[in-house]
Amino acid sequence: MRVADRRFWLALGVLVVVLALAGCGGPNNVAHVDARHISGFWNGLWDGITAVIAFIAHLFGNRANVYEVHNNGGWYNLGFLLGLGLFLGAFSGPRRAQRRLYAGSAPPRG
Repeated sequence: MRVADRRFWLALGVLVVVLALAGCGGPNNVAHVDARHISGFWNGLWDGITAVIAFIAHLFGNRANVYEVHNNGGWYNLGFLLGLGLFLGAFSGPRRAQRRLYAGSAPPRG
């Protein structure tokens, strides 16, 4: 069997396993409980910006939620993804700009 064939079958096997595991998730019963406040776009944006910090706090026993269950759907998800992109892009943006600026010459010393 050729290497390309092995890679294809390996990728197909991984895809099948991932889809099978994704189908094992149970329903979100908390989402059906009435809530006083439904989070929208702006709450999603803030939750996306603070997601990494909330995740680290959650690992150490804090009851901080990374993702708000009571949300309005698409707008909250869009805000969450934009906020997460803003947070993660803040760390990679300056390095990329510096690489582009000094692409043809030696980088500055110091």
